[in-house]
Amino acid sequence: MLLGLIIGFGVFCLIILLWCIATYNTLVTLRNRFKNAFAQIDVQLKRRYDLIPNLVETAKAYMSHERETLEAVTQARNIATQAGSAAAGKPGDPDLMKALAGAESQLGSALGRLMLVAEAYPDLKANQNMLSLQEELSSTENKVSFSRQAYNDSVMTYNVKREVFPSSVIANSFGFDAAELFELDNPEEKNAP
Repeated sequence: MLLGLIIGFGVFCLIILLWCIATYNTLVTLRNRFKNAFAQIDVQLKRRYDLIPNLVETAKAYMSHERETLEAVTQARNIATQAGSAAAGKPGDPDLMKALAGAESQLGSALGRLMLVAEAYPDLKANQNMLSLQEELSSTENKVSFSRQAYNDSVMTYNVKREVFPSSVIANSFGFDAAELFELDNPEEKNAP
């Protein structure tokens, strides 16, 4: 009788231990998935940041009177680049993700103003290099948007797993912090400029 009770208790402890290991491993896997999803965003953002100086240089030749607009785009790009680098170091961190979203919104606004001003310059609108850069930028914006959605889906799955009971016990015990979604501040700036 006593031996059966000891064996039963041992089996129960083994089941709990195996559940803890499986839950921990699931949380690690989900955390790595959202970090990988952010890495995909980071690749597209860097591609976008690399296109912007070329776009500004092409526009400079035609828009000499629009120096303020061109400088605003360059400054917004630099701020977004710094925010992107910081967020890439710790994907999911609430403060860094909010800073990145704000910087991306500012960059989107600055690019939108540049495209609006460019409409007033027919030679610039017809320039093949400008057209090519605009198309590549638009394509990159679409990829950023797709990557952002994949990241947000991964973060949501991770956050749900870490918040539901009994997984929350393991998550809280081992420091699995909540991850922040990557949402832009202004809904109309979610579209490509």
